[in-house]
Amino acid sequence: MTLSDSVVYIVDDDELIRDSLKVLVKSVGIHAETFSSAQLFLETRLPDKSSCLVLDIRMPGLGGLDLQSELQKKGVSIPIIFITGHGTVPMSVKAMKAGAVDFLQKPFEDQELLDAIQHAIKQHSHLRIKHSETNSIRKRIKSLTSREHEIFVLVVVGMLNKQIAYDLKLSENTVKTHRARLMRKMEVESLAELVRASEKAGIHPPSHSK
Repeated sequence: MTLSDSVVYIVDDDELIRDSLKVLVKSVGIHAETFSSAQLFLETRLPDKSSCLVLDIRMPGLGGLDLQSELQKKGVSIPIIFITGHGTVPMSVKAMKAGAVDFLQKPFEDQELLDAIQHAIKQHSHLRIKHSETNSIRKRIKSLTSREHEIFVLVVVGMLNKQIAYDLKLSENTVKTHRARLMRKMEVESLAELVRASEKAGIHPPSHSK
């Protein structure tokens, strides 16, 4: 990921601020898009790129904190940098608790904002990589047959082949065959890799004892 492949979204009702921030962001080679209201941003389909949102906290209509809440409801994960000339400590605490990357009081130094943007874009890039990996693992899990999935769950909780065979009333050789197939489908070579894949996919099988 390079910063030139990323997008910074600027949402502020003040046209002069929008324009000056856009010029600042573009001066370091990052694409910037501006919006005069939170509602306009909500209605925009965002491209699949590493990005961040520079957001004024106080605007007519939908405010910055309201937009943050709406994005969370929609499941849109984008790092937010709040900017404000009228912020309060409770506001900043609420914003940060809800996941904001930074909260900058106007006037702020250009470099302060650029540093926050760089951090936010890197954070989003790592998050997108993680999501992509998780989705890939989940697709592999869905490719398993019902029997392979049964054995997958039992293998992940630490059961041996002979224990799985007893539990499922199968021969140990049959279990070995299914286990080898599911390992290939999951694209792993060891039990440790299989367990890690399971954890990354958010699958936490119940403990199983025999």
